Amino acid sequence: MDNKLLNPLTLAYMGDAVLDQHVREYIVLKLKAKPNRLHQEAKRYVSAKSQAQTLEFLMGNDWFTEDELDIVRRGRNAKSYTKAKNTDIQTYRKSSGLEAVIGYLYLEKEQERLTALLESVVQNVNER
Repeated sequence: MDNKLLNPLTLAYMGDAVLDQHVREYIVLKLKAKPNRLHQEAKRYVSAKSQAQTLEFLMGNDWFTEDELDIVRRGRNAKSYTKAKNTDIQTYRKSSGLEAVIGYLYLEKEQERLTALLESVVQNVNER
């Protein structure tokens, strides 16, 4: 199956889960805190606003390949029928673009590239 042909919102759905798991593992090992504290910390990494800022940073630094940029654009431009919670539609769409490329790399089993992207997301948030 050609994962490039999947609906970009399906890729974003997968990417959301992959990013969430990576962030949870990172903060559990870093903080060793109670669940409420962990949840509060996780929001810094997985909120639509944070993801949109990270996407802008990575795009500004030419981080993505052409194929990955295509997935980002498709994810960003996809028409979602769900309403964005706690953010504007542009921010929500940018975050969907980042999630879509994460989902794509995961499904393509591009582990090295996926790990580099997930680590870049965490690093970018930590530097803010």
